[in-house]
Amino acid sequence: MTPSPRVLIAGGGIGGLTLARALQAAGIGCTVFERAETLRPVGAGIIMQMNAMTALRSLGLADAVAQAGLPLAALSTLDPSGRRITRLPLARIEQEFGGPAIAIRRSRLQEVLLTGLEPERLRTGCAVTGFREEGTRVTVTLSDGTSATGDVLVGADGLRSVVREGLWGDGLRYSGYTSWRGITRELERSEPREATETWGPGARFGIVPVGHGELYWYATRDAPAGGQDTPGEGRAALRECFGRWHAPIAAVLDSTPEAQFFRTDIHDRRPLPRWSQGRVTLLGDAAHPMTPNMGQGGCQAIEDAVVLARCLAREAEVPAAFTAYEHRRLRRANAIVTQSFQLGRVAQLTNPVGRFLRDHLARLTPERANLQRLRTLMRFEP
Repeated sequence: MTPSPRVLIAGGGIGGLTLARALQAAGIGCTVFERAETLRPVGAGIIMQMNAMTALRSLGLADAVAQAGLPLAALSTLDPSGRRITRLPLARIEQEFGGPAIAIRRSRLQEVLLTGLEPERLRTGCAVTGFREEGTRVTVTLSDGTSATGDVLVGADGLRSVVREGLWGDGLRYSGYTSWRGITRELERSEPREATETWGPGARFGIVPVGHGELYWYATRDAPAGGQDTPGEGRAALRECFGRWHAPIAAVLDSTPEAQFFRTDIHDRRPLPRWSQGRVTLLGDAAHPMTPNMGQGGCQAIEDAVVLARCLAREAEVPAAFTAYEHRRLRRANAIVTQSFQLGRVAQLTNPVGRFLRDHLARLTPERANLQRLRTLMRFEP
């Protein structure tokens, strides 16, 4: 019987931690190398869509995620006056997929993934800075001056992945817009389990309840890359852009502590024709970084993790496992990268005629057609 490989995982984000949980469940040894000294609560909010919940259910984690977040009943698109453009009634299809989509604070999702992970599988304070293959082994160099050797290296180290750079060396692609995000207290709204995204000229504002009396919000605006807000003036900049949009956007901004305003330029990368070389492969944002327009970045990383762990458990040889992994994952994830980039261009339109036509056509699209597209996106078989 061929012994299971020891897997080295670069990065302790959502994808890396999910892979560690999946490998642990499969009885495969692994070590996650994470740059941060301690895994403190990070990030704002995220929606675990039904495809991600299916993947988490296969690991026995879906109930814990659901308890830590809030089930969403609907996703709606609005115009700046608050008039509805589209509405997706998620509750109508949740039984088909075994349960609802869950909006959750990222820190609580992180806690769920860490709970039950054997402590020796996680090393903090040491990022992977390089790697080399030697026959059937891979050795990584670490930022703390040490090294580690295993049978497989998985780059789960995000948008600016060191592992991807070592394999492919391709560059980032700027979307043309920057983003802000934050967490505040939940405000009184007519539909407390509805997530909304409002489309204005070259700008958007999203509101997502994440449970526990909290609300996650995000905003985008066309801007040159590399811009920064003057410390203490993030709220004022957003108030100038979004303050006259429909309620409760201004109240959301006013209720958010200034320290909770986070700004990030939106980048992705052009899809790769393959993710693996030798005994090294990629996962999540390292493999297929995508703009957040479809809310699938974290969800696709979770799908990757579940599939890769199963391929490593089932295949006797690493190359065969990587071939099976890419066969299952590459086409789907790359398609979502492309669709998400294109959706961002449509959503960020500034031309008044183009915006009118976009919104008018969206309102005319039958709900059943939108639900069918959603079903295709949500369909995942572990």
